[in-house]
Amino acid sequence: MEGGGRPSASQAVLLAASTAITALLYSVYRQKARVARGLEGARKVRLDGDLRAVLLEAPGRCVPYAVIEGVVRSLKETLSSQFVESCKGVVQRLTLQEHKMVWNRTTHLWNDYEKIIHQRTNTTPFELVPAEDGAGVTVRVMKPLEAAELSLETVYEKFHPSVQSFTDVIGHYISGERPKGIQETEQMLKVGTALTGVGELVLDNATIKLQPPKQGMPYYLSSLDFESLLQKQESSVRFWKILTVISGFATCAVLFFLLRKQYRHHRERQHLRQMQEEFRQAQERLMNAEGGEILKNACVVCLSGTKSCVFLECGHVCSCHECYQALPKPKKCPICRQGITRVVPLYNS
Repeated sequence: MEGGGRPSASQAVLLAASTAITALLYSVYRQKARVARGLEGARKVRLDGDLRAVLLEAPGRCVPYAVIEGVVRSLKETLSSQFVESCKGVVQRLTLQEHKMVWNRTTHLWNDYEKIIHQRTNTTPFELVPAEDGAGVTVRVMKPLEAAELSLETVYEKFHPSVQSFTDVIGHYISGERPKGIQETEQMLKVGTALTGVGELVLDNATIKLQPPKQGMPYYLSSLDFESLLQKQESSVRFWKILTVISGFATCAVLFFLLRKQYRHHRERQHLRQMQEEFRQAQERLMNAEGGEILKNACVVCLSGTKSCVFLECGHVCSCHECYQALPKPKKCPICRQGITRVVPLYNS
């Protein structure tokens, strides 16, 4: 604590940082909890002959947040894998990722570093159809790349290690970067994949569409079933809740420490003012009793006892034995505030 009982700059920064982190974690927790509650309250609809009737009865022919499960089927020509024969899909993502080691000058360690140097995503229109043939009801999936969770299967992955000469190795150690190689990956949403879609379900003329919701809720196209997707979100909520509670306790501990320090400082100042007032009153009583003259051998602390202690190493004679015993530890001379190493009794003849 600084003078006047105010927190030091470092303590104030610590409290502000702890409070800001707690507020940030709480904000993330609330967002995750809102998403989980919205997902739990989403309306589950079946991809069957009653779906069109459900949408006709809904306000605006729309279910704002619905859950529907079906199988992926392409509406146009499917996308073919560039590396795997007879692999067809409706979403294709090709990625080139650079892997290298970077020297950390702080920890003096080599750390892994990954960077996407090229990525291309191809899509073709597709729909969800019932797993059982013959139902005749389909749902057109709109804007799949805007989904918060789009389940793509990795169909091809190959790592191309970099070839380095001795000169290259020396140059990499000097520059602090050591290339490891390039990883080539192809991911696809295959035709026939069972998909759980969560979003806005709307009847547009004769077409039933699944599209991103308008209320700020996330859009899902997941290969997980709905129960597993909900459990995943609830686990995320619990994780952020625990982080928020831990950070909140840390903030409360810092605040309690600062308040305790300030309270102790206030008590010390109050005790000092009380001692000064008692000293003043005793001095006035002594002056009145002695006709205005202060006894030279009176204890400077209580002004009622007789000086009977020599404080070493400073050599001051200013206190009676009872007041010396009452001095707080570490004991210091009331006159010069120097530490007392020894006390020699003073005998007045």
